[in-house]
Amino acid sequence: MQLEIEVVGKGKALAELDDRNPETSKKIYENLPLEGNAQVWLEETYFQIPINLDYENASSTSVKGDLSYWPPGSAFCIFYGKSQPTSAVNHIGRVTNNLELLKKVKENDKIILKVI
Repeated sequence: MQLEIEVVGKGKALAELDDRNPETSKKIYENLPLEGNAQVWLEETYFQIPINLDYENASSTSVKGDLSYWPPGSAFCIFYGKSQPTSAVNHIGRVTNNLELLKKVKENDKIILKVI
């Protein structure tokens, strides 16, 4: 399952959903397109999405490029550096192309996720 991450006015990145948390990945994929206004925390970009899911195979660590869902805040998260989650997340995929774009994201930039 591939998707495009567009930071409006700045560019696009590509990502692929995986099976680390298959139910979470499937639910998000079925609800694409999704969009939101970026929040930035250290080397992570996230935004709230209208999907409420529980923990599946929660992880308290991340690696550069991870796409994740954070159940307490109903948030879609993109880890683009050394940042770690503030609490456990469901990892659902990885950025496969143009991860550098995420370093340009500023607070309230519009992000659109869509199926390729």
